[in-house]
Amino acid sequence: MSATLLAGLAHALDAVAEQATESHRFLRHRWYAAALHAYGGTARTLVVEDQQDGPVAALPFVAKGPRWLGLAEIPGCYWPFRSFPVAEGARPEAADALLGTLARRVRALRIGPVYDGDPALDWLKARALTAGWTLLDRFVARSYVLELDAGWPRGSTLRKNRYLEKHLGSVGALAWEWEAPDVDALADVERRSWITERTDGRDAKFTADGHGTLWEAALRDPVLADMLSAAVLRIDGRPMAFSFDLVTGTRCYAIANSYDPAVAKHSPGKLLQYRNLLRARERGVTLVDWGAGDSGYKQTLGATQGPAIRDWILVRPGVEAFAARGLRGAWRRSGQAAGGAA
Repeated sequence: MSATLLAGLAHALDAVAEQATESHRFLRHRWYAAALHAYGGTARTLVVEDQQDGPVAALPFVAKGPRWLGLAEIPGCYWPFRSFPVAEGARPEAADALLGTLARRVRALRIGPVYDGDPALDWLKARALTAGWTLLDRFVARSYVLELDAGWPRGSTLRKNRYLEKHLGSVGALAWEWEAPDVDALADVERRSWITERTDGRDAKFTADGHGTLWEAALRDPVLADMLSAAVLRIDGRPMAFSFDLVTGTRCYAIANSYDPAVAKHSPGKLLQYRNLLRARERGVTLVDWGAGDSGYKQTLGATQGPAIRDWILVRPGVEAFAARGLRGAWRRSGQAAGGAA
């Protein structure tokens, strides 16, 4: 078992991601490269190789704060989460090798936000505690998930949707489309939506002032492009609502949706979402992960609370780990109070 620290993003990320738990197979080289392109930073990658199985873990990280502090974090996008790929069935000895090399390079590593039960974190966490690392966690939010079983949605919901669609059709010709994401078209909807009216627009997913650069870069990887899709409602040819998703296997991450408030009274976003989810179920999706926020809208569609989302800091053994124990309460208080400790 060997662990090697490489400059930049290692291409082994793709090989490991292909062996990872289904939910983590989007954590590819281009996923992290897109984040560095959009937000900056210089990455290094810690690659663990098993003599028999080849690369089994790949941990990319960037410096956080002044380099002399020795603090690092996983680069990437908050949607759906910030983790790293580990091959299914990777041995505990591989985690030991990773931690040993990591401890010589950084004082502390931030992983997250990630879900409770994140397979990469759980694989690393048990061995880190055994080796004397201190782990700090803070609660960020509750996630919401929807199981697309045969009973969803109710027949009464579909009848109501047909009624709303009939009235929406009075506005213009409706076209429900599923296509490769057109970042410019999605940004056009966002610029007309509530996000630019009520905020400074920096959290918009697709505009030039928001995170559009990230998704444009991610879509250059054909494997990621195949996972990413956009459902778009056009009225008289103009995009008026969208739902942007990342699908890996039977899991769909519902990353973003929005609509033009000019047609809000006809619930275009919700109508599109129902159509989109029914199509996803036909294509084999069984679980929709909506992440955090807007719980009322998600529960209306049938979602229930899923795993908690937390931020983690792993502090290496020694003086740093001892000092970090005194900061555990402050780190937890910097998050949301409702979630409690992990």
